[in-house]
Amino acid sequence: MKNIVSASLIALSLALGAAPLMAQGTEVPARSEGEGQYDRLVIRGAYIIDGTGAPPYGPADIVVENDRITKVQVVGTPGVPIDPKNRPAKGTREIDANGKYLLPGFVDLHSHIHSLKSEQGVSPEYIFKLQLGHGVTTIRSVGSGGIDRITDFKKRSAKNEITAPRIIAFPFFNKGQAETPDAARKQVREIKKKGGDGIKFFGAPKEILWAALDEAEKLDLLTTMHHAQLDVTHANVLTTSERGLDSMEHWYGLPEALFEDKIVQNYPTDYIYNNEQDRFSEAGRLWKQAAKPGSDKWNEVMDTLIERDFALDPTFTIYLASRDLMRMSRAIWHDEYTMPALWDFYRPNRNAHGSFWFNWTTGDEIEWKNNYKLWMQFVNEYKNKGGKVGIGSDTGYIYSLYGFGYIQELELMQEAGFHPLEVIRSATLMGSQIIKQDAEIGSIQVGKKADMIIVDENPIHNMKVLYGTGAIKLNDETQQVERVGGVRWTIKDGVVYDAFKLRADVREMVRDAKVKAGMSLDAPLSVANAPQPE
Repeated sequence: MKNIVSASLIALSLALGAAPLMAQGTEVPARSEGEGQYDRLVIRGAYIIDGTGAPPYGPADIVVENDRITKVQVVGTPGVPIDPKNRPAKGTREIDANGKYLLPGFVDLHSHIHSLKSEQGVSPEYIFKLQLGHGVTTIRSVGSGGIDRITDFKKRSAKNEITAPRIIAFPFFNKGQAETPDAARKQVREIKKKGGDGIKFFGAPKEILWAALDEAEKLDLLTTMHHAQLDVTHANVLTTSERGLDSMEHWYGLPEALFEDKIVQNYPTDYIYNNEQDRFSEAGRLWKQAAKPGSDKWNEVMDTLIERDFALDPTFTIYLASRDLMRMSRAIWHDEYTMPALWDFYRPNRNAHGSFWFNWTTGDEIEWKNNYKLWMQFVNEYKNKGGKVGIGSDTGYIYSLYGFGYIQELELMQEAGFHPLEVIRSATLMGSQIIKQDAEIGSIQVGKKADMIIVDENPIHNMKVLYGTGAIKLNDETQQVERVGGVRWTIKDGVVYDAFKLRADVREMVRDAKVKAGMSLDAPLSVANAPQPE
């Protein structure tokens, strides 16, 4: 039964800390953050990680004119003073990046723009600032409250009218409104007409799904899919990619394509899909039912998907709590960055998606750890054979927080076997290719959009320096333990955002919400800090 405190916290948070959903066009306030664009922005002395997989180089100066990179010039050698005569001319605005690292802006392939009226009870402003504050300059928004809402955000972000990443719009395909193949095709045409860049599918009856995929391909709409277990017997990654699906979310539909001795996974006889403890517990036991690594079936499925130019978006981070619930629920960023309403949504609740911790066991976690080993091995081998692998987070569920969860995904890719430079490549250039934006973004290159991240520390050496909470490091001079890193500047379309300030804004939002909800500002988030029923 849902805890009474849980219900009261949602009600109080919405009543005191959240305004009603604003009308379209006003749900996100007009941009007051960020500086520029500039006639001539010059970034001085950075080490460049260009997103292609090449090692860092520099020091280099980068010139940006309005929203475009117009020059990338190496100006010296590390450890040697830079001769001013070797540098580009002065800019309207200059950023001293001496000794810092500059990367392309990150692409998050799986993002949801929740609202104050959603179960999460958070505003788009809160989400966008956490994303930009962690260097995410482009998101593929899957769903997000309908095509009109998502395309409105997309247009306003493209004009830099709001503080938000660039938005690639992938509304949901609603199978409930497509009872015939003709209706499915009509829905796809409507998405295209209203400005969608692609479609996210969950599944549908065969004739409906095949018609929708066919229509999307005719209209040059990109497609991705969460291969829902209710439809996976006819719609796994082999059958959907054969009919033109471009990419997959998570991993559902992939182990099922690798089955050798069954069609249906080994569900317990008392399994109910809508009981999410059943669903996620058994999901952690799925990869071991698939073909073994290196087997003929394993290689056949992998080679077929690569031949079809099929892309993987694993979203490792969103299932991380399944293998270590305590770690995720006590992540250090929750206390300052997680909104009370969102924290309440994360906690055990049979009505909230992903809040399935009714009786999560050590055995469940062990199964998920083993699940990850096989899943990660497939993803790493897929990359090694030339397959496209991008970075997506699906944050806002299962104790995974916007921005922070994206950086966790980078770390998990490294755990899977990716070299850190391969991780950055997946987060930038490969992500841009998957959404067909690589002519504009994804690498540090003359002529491309000025989407960039500047960080004080070297993320290739330690991905943790990208977290908004920084990384722990001993100062050998003072013998004091310090927190270093955090993205320093995020530049999107040539607009310079102080990432430290964006994260400070979020901390203030969370603090205000706690004060209004009568919660302690000192103690960690927990049931004990919630207002008690009278």
